[in-house]
Amino acid sequence: MPNIRKCNADCQKPAQRQHSRPHPAGYFALRTADLLRLLLLAAIWGASFLFMRVAAPVLGSMPTAFFRASFGALGLLALLLLLRSDWDFRGKLRICLGLGVINAGLPSAMYCLAALILPAGYSAIFNATTPLMGVLIGALFFHEGITRSKAAGVFLGLLGVAVLTRTGPVAFDMQLLLGAGACLVATTCYGFAGFLTRRWIGQQGGLDNRLTAFASLAGASLFLLPLFAGSLALQPPPSWGGIEVWLSLAGLGLVCTAFAYVLYFRLLADIGPIKASTTTFLIPPFGVLWGALLLGEPLSWAYLPGCVLIGLALWLVVRPSVART
Repeated sequence: MPNIRKCNADCQKPAQRQHSRPHPAGYFALRTADLLRLLLLAAIWGASFLFMRVAAPVLGSMPTAFFRASFGALGLLALLLLLRSDWDFRGKLRICLGLGVINAGLPSAMYCLAALILPAGYSAIFNATTPLMGVLIGALFFHEGITRSKAAGVFLGLLGVAVLTRTGPVAFDMQLLLGAGACLVATTCYGFAGFLTRRWIGQQGGLDNRLTAFASLAGASLFLLPLFAGSLALQPPPSWGGIEVWLSLAGLGLVCTAFAYVLYFRLLADIGPIKASTTTFLIPPFGVLWGALLLGEPLSWAYLPGCVLIGLALWLVVRPSVART
């Protein structure tokens, strides 16, 4: 009997080892779906800079930021009511509201301020520093390791951003620095928000992505409300704009915020905060493209090297680690 048991155990070992390996086709299918979500999210968020560039100079930065968050929250509220979703926040409503300040409220205010100064493509380019912030914040505050691949990807991504910036139409002056500073505050918020969402929401039972997005945008709206009221009291907009401005706000709130945040929280749950943040590497080409097609901003073949560097950077950061045997 001992020999039979030993034979059965030995015979089972190879099969167990073979079964424990991930199936290549299934893994590739999952990665393809995630990459398609990254591309879609990049295209949508690239358009958000275009919409802000249309609305912010007319209404002002704080009204634009407030309407973006509130329209997004109302859009998700209507969707959740239509689908008769379960409103069980599992005791995390306050956490989601607080996260909304970090991942939506403050970044929206900063980008709307930048939209008063910078072309749409420039804000999208500076937004591509988000993965760098994610890698650095993860290493400093959340015990995330920095692999050589990620470090090389971040370096190439920043190099691509620098190349795109140098080929753009804006002179290097104090206005550019102020706009860049506002964008970097936003990307720092995004860097923290991804890890805090995973820690406070994802690792403690999780929530429906739509509930998380709705509560976050509701928290952002509450945060921006006094800023909006203060801006109206101090300097009301000379005009509330026409149909173009309000269509831009609708696209900004409903598509670039409500729908995009559902995609973003799904990516956070599936691939983690650093890989999800690499969608910002893909935003600059879309931001430049939308700005050129719809706002007449300059477009040149000189942008191509920067876009190639950004694409390579994305691959280095999101590619799966090679398993060592």
